[in-house]
Amino acid sequence: MSTTTAIDPENLPYADGDFYGFERLLTDKERDRLAEIREFLAREVKPIAVDCWNRGEFPMELIPKLAEIDLVSPVRRQGYSNLFAGLVHAEVTRADTSIATFMGVHDGLFTGSIEALASREQQDEWLPDIYSLKKIGAFGLTEPLGGSDVAGGTRTTAARDGDNWILNGAKRWIGNATFSDWVVIYARDVADNQVKAFLVDTTLPGYSASKIENKISLRTVQNADIVLNKVVVPDFFKLANGNSFRDTNKVLKVTRLAVAWQAVGQQLAAFDVARRYAVERIQFGRPLASFQLVQQQLVQILGNAVSSMGMMVRLAQLEDAGLARDEQSALAKAFTTDRMRESVALGRSLLGGNGIVTDYEMAKIFADAEAIYSYEGTHEINTLVTGRAITGISAIV
Repeated sequence: MSTTTAIDPENLPYADGDFYGFERLLTDKERDRLAEIREFLAREVKPIAVDCWNRGEFPMELIPKLAEIDLVSPVRRQGYSNLFAGLVHAEVTRADTSIATFMGVHDGLFTGSIEALASREQQDEWLPDIYSLKKIGAFGLTEPLGGSDVAGGTRTTAARDGDNWILNGAKRWIGNATFSDWVVIYARDVADNQVKAFLVDTTLPGYSASKIENKISLRTVQNADIVLNKVVVPDFFKLANGNSFRDTNKVLKVTRLAVAWQAVGQQLAAFDVARRYAVERIQFGRPLASFQLVQQQLVQILGNAVSSMGMMVRLAQLEDAGLARDEQSALAKAFTTDRMRESVALGRSLLGGNGIVTDYEMAKIFADAEAIYSYEGTHEINTLVTGRAITGISAIV
């Protein structure tokens, strides 16, 4: 093909970016469902994503549509594989990282806490409304003065008072918290110094949430500072099996995988935008994609995405077999987000000056990657968790 021949960006090869055909490992039912979700994302999410990000506002009208497409708890409730669940999370991220984060908070962190730590009676009471998105949830672990050290440094306290618990403290960076109905709060029991989990109704007296402003990443996500001032929580709302930080880690191990899948989706998004731009943009009388260095950049982005996806596919298989370990999740989160950072930087560079305005979407992708790089365990902490596993020596403290 001549380098001056026009290229139709709607009919590019490897349109799904799945260069090694990992999706063929899904069942026919799962592939059909993934196609249905992709169509939904293209119709309902992609067209509004940049505008919502620019305005820093969450599209509340999207929640009933997300409820209808039924994305919550695909493994435990719907019987799909962890590979399917991971690929779905990557696809939602590919469409919009903020909506993927909203779902990651509600479905992964919040719903995951209920599924892992609540009693059967509590689950029967709460999960129907959670699964249907009639009740939106948030996850309150990180604190203003506690991030990576929150395991041993949780400052929010819980004190037993008869049939109630009294919660005092503050949480920070809590996604969905400006409009959530419930939030799982992790607090240190003053009696035994153990971190315990509580389902808190956000209308309770003494509870307040204020939006964190001036973010450069995930602007659509409504992160909040939470203050708990003598919030009275009935004992039934203490999660029965959430009695130590070791229990909390049961949730974080799984959600760390979801964030690594987000890193895959973010790279696929960067590849989509960069490749389309490269074939459409004419420079020196021919498509940008006809230049060798541009092709090298595109191939590097694709290689990063495929290597990340390959790691995640294997880890999903281990998860399905019940063999996945914490350190494997930690390595996945560290590795995929490292590759993601390089991929989005290449994509931003490839677009030149157009890469720093959201009109071309890459600036949004580039900025959102920074949040993925940091949350669910920083790169450094996940590296040290993996290092501890392969040496038997902890270098964290």
